[in-house]
Amino acid sequence: MTHDHDLVLRPTPAQTEAALNPPPGRNGGDLVVETLAGLGATTVFGLPGQHALGMFDALRRSDLRYIGLRVENNAGFAADAYGRITGEAAPLLLSTGPGALTSLAALQEAAAASAPVLAISSQIPTAGLGGGRHGYLHELPDQAASFRGVVKSVHTVRTQSQIPSAIAAAWKSVLTAPHGPVWVEIPQDVLLAETRLPVVTAMDATPDELPPRPELTAVAAHLLSGSARPAIIAGGGVVRADASGKLKQLAERLQAPVVTTFGGKGAFPWTHPLSLQSWLEDRHTTDFLEDADVLLVVGSGLGELSSNYHTFKPRGRVIQIEADAGKLESNHPALGIHADARLALQALLETVERREDDTARERVTELLSKVAARIAAQDLTLEQEILASVRRALPADSPSFWDMTILAYWAWSAFDAKGPNLLHSAQGAGGLGYGFPAALGAATADPTRPVLAVSGDGGALYSIAELATARQHDLPVTWLIVDDGGYGILREYMTDAFGRPTATELTRPDYVALAESFGVPGIRTTPETLEQDLTKALSTPGPSVVVLPAVLRMFAPTHLG
Repeated sequence: MTHDHDLVLRPTPAQTEAALNPPPGRNGGDLVVETLAGLGATTVFGLPGQHALGMFDALRRSDLRYIGLRVENNAGFAADAYGRITGEAAPLLLSTGPGALTSLAALQEAAAASAPVLAISSQIPTAGLGGGRHGYLHELPDQAASFRGVVKSVHTVRTQSQIPSAIAAAWKSVLTAPHGPVWVEIPQDVLLAETRLPVVTAMDATPDELPPRPELTAVAAHLLSGSARPAIIAGGGVVRADASGKLKQLAERLQAPVVTTFGGKGAFPWTHPLSLQSWLEDRHTTDFLEDADVLLVVGSGLGELSSNYHTFKPRGRVIQIEADAGKLESNHPALGIHADARLALQALLETVERREDDTARERVTELLSKVAARIAAQDLTLEQEILASVRRALPADSPSFWDMTILAYWAWSAFDAKGPNLLHSAQGAGGLGYGFPAALGAATADPTRPVLAVSGDGGALYSIAELATARQHDLPVTWLIVDDGGYGILREYMTDAFGRPTATELTRPDYVALAESFGVPGIRTTPETLEQDLTKALSTPGPSVVVLPAVLRMFAPTHLG
């Protein structure tokens, strides 16, 4: 009797000859890049450092494209966006100690947003590990410990023969739902030493599927089919699983209104008659969702922003589909289904019964009218006109990347993403500096369409060095910097809380002159000329900067009412 696991692929004579006679001049770094290429990688991001030079030397002997950024955290943001756009593992090559630690904020964002980043770092020589010698440059007592609370999995290497298996295991982990960052570390001497191991071929790291348990989807389908007022909250898991088409089918079959979370922007068509859009920081929306007798939550943990700052109290039955087991029922009791969103939605489509509901679309229209009236009463014409100008200037199929800035907070609620996987922000972890380097990663993934980055002047200074990267690689990214002279949202928060702001006002450069010093075209615009200037910049090849001096305000919160 033969079992599948008994089958072994036998090398051909040519493969045996190649294995017995590997090319000379290879080191441990070659095993890294050969494994990545064998797994399907085509592009790597990173920054070289002393302990990692073996990896970077090997890059010149490979076909991998290298995009080097100027700060490790920005390289992490670029890899994050590349992974989101492509759905592929995005390798991030880092050096030991300070270089590795500088990437932590980016890896936290990747973890919060389920972005597939494969970080590979060097480590001090093996002689300094496990209680050996001390005093090495960049040495940490336990480097991997700094990452365990952030990434999905940690993989340590101590010999060259461990490199292919460790990277393959990391690759499988990064792409198994939920996607997320992983960490691999390899000592300097292992990377530098000459290797006689064969060239790495035939790598397989197929991610595990995460199907739903059929008895749970049967109960969920029964509840949804018999509901009187179903509603759906669609989160980032729908986008990551490429499941927006199945979500639309299910919503139409159930006549269930759909609201998308800020991380799930574009998961459901903005102008669809069943679309509640993304007005989650709105009491009218919260009331609507609380009134649902069956609420289907797909790919969201119902965290702080998605629950209107934990004021959301559902009265009906909640069904939660979530690939991250730790988020199941973490905020609300539910019928918890631990599964990939795509597979779970498919299972529901196969079993749910069609509902007829003449009132659903009317209730959606009524809700959106209430939201519009609330915003209209707050004298926020400037903010709405600026956001509308950005939307008109940005091609419908172009992705946008938003830093933590007031205009981004508006975009979370009020911007039509035009499709799934097109609007991205740092709202997962909430760190500054995401927008521009992430846009560079997206442009690397697909240079055929322009990419928009949006930052405030405070966040812009986190990533200003990457203007050099944009110019070096001639990436089609237009960077809109809204300059209000400080940390605008913190200024609002502090004024509301304490009556006056502290530590929010910033001396900043002339961003147009600074961009031009990097060889990047820059222009200063106004609210009236923004659409025209942004349209021109986005349609011009290569990078550009558009600076908008403007003090914007947030709409009033309604989670307190």
